[in-house]
Amino acid sequence: MNTPIPLVHASLGEKELAAVAEVFASGWPAGQGPRGKALEAQLTHRYTRQSVAVSNCGAALHLALLALGVQAGDEVIVADYTFPAPAHAVRYLDAVPVFADVRADTHTLDPASVADLITARTVGIIAVDTVGLPADYRELQALADARGLFVIEDAACAVGATYQGREAGTLAEVACLSFHGRKGATSGEGGALVAADPAIAQDARLRSSFGIGSIFDQSKIVGLPIPQFTEIGYNFKLSDIAAAILQVQIGRIGELLERRAAVAAHYHHLLAGEELLSLPTVPADRTHAWQSYLVRLDERVDRAALAADLRAQGIGCGHGTWATHLQPVFASKQTCPVSAALYHHHLAIPMHAELTPEQVERVASRLRTALHTHAAPARALGGTR
Repeated sequence: MNTPIPLVHASLGEKELAAVAEVFASGWPAGQGPRGKALEAQLTHRYTRQSVAVSNCGAALHLALLALGVQAGDEVIVADYTFPAPAHAVRYLDAVPVFADVRADTHTLDPASVADLITARTVGIIAVDTVGLPADYRELQALADARGLFVIEDAACAVGATYQGREAGTLAEVACLSFHGRKGATSGEGGALVAADPAIAQDARLRSSFGIGSIFDQSKIVGLPIPQFTEIGYNFKLSDIAAAILQVQIGRIGELLERRAAVAAHYHHLLAGEELLSLPTVPADRTHAWQSYLVRLDERVDRAALAADLRAQGIGCGHGTWATHLQPVFASKQTCPVSAALYHHHLAIPMHAELTPEQVERVASRLRTALHTHAAPARALGGTR
């Protein structure tokens, strides 16, 4: 039997293990210690903006909205086709997520949909770099500037991607990154907030540690400093163990992205011309981080049966991502038809930096066969009544 090909696989190795061993030896595995500070300095250098390491991207989104002053009852426009973290973050503050549809070609937030949703209660926009492809920030920022709104870049999937020559993570006033296990750079879990305004970064850093700052720093002060809790904060710190892994991973981003891009190009070549699916589109003004590789199935294809077939052959696959407005917890009278169609017809196939050319060829071959096995026959032209 062929060796299974997983949908995702983290590229972690001896260098990452050695970094963890150093943390164990240091005696400080908790958050906001030496490795956490070193990681923040590394991210600040990369993005030329203040960076705050946190436990995950959802925490970064929560902290960003707090720092930007979002209040209960405010409306925040969010991209509908995504993991629903942006909508969750808005609801944490008793604000209202307003779901904007996505473009049919790139599947990123549609500026025209955003423009139609702005009201007197709108305070900001959360754009999502969909599975690694940056959104249309020039148009979105112009809309925001004209109406006095903030823009947050949810770059969870897009570390290393670019838009008009600028790197994801620098495309809005605040960006939120993820280092989850399926991302291009990972520590298993983890995230970061990147801010153009140092005051926003400082606000996020304090709130991420219950509002009292780094216990490691305080431990170095002679005497007995006793911090005071002056506002409600959260325990969103990233451990120094995870930070050490990420220091290695951030240094490998170029290498890992190059390997993912090669996988995507191979899929493009092997699946080109297949009538029962359409392939991802990447505009000329941006690059893709390829967190996932999603194909859109023809409506004739039984996606559930196809997925069961592939999994039975050891080939990992998934549904893609979510149409947030269709999820029960966010039940909405809004309609986002493009997002809904993608939710029902997308299929994620294996995408990670460890895939070999032979594995990619096996996935493409089995997918082509399964497509035709599980597609309803095309309706015959004409016929009798």
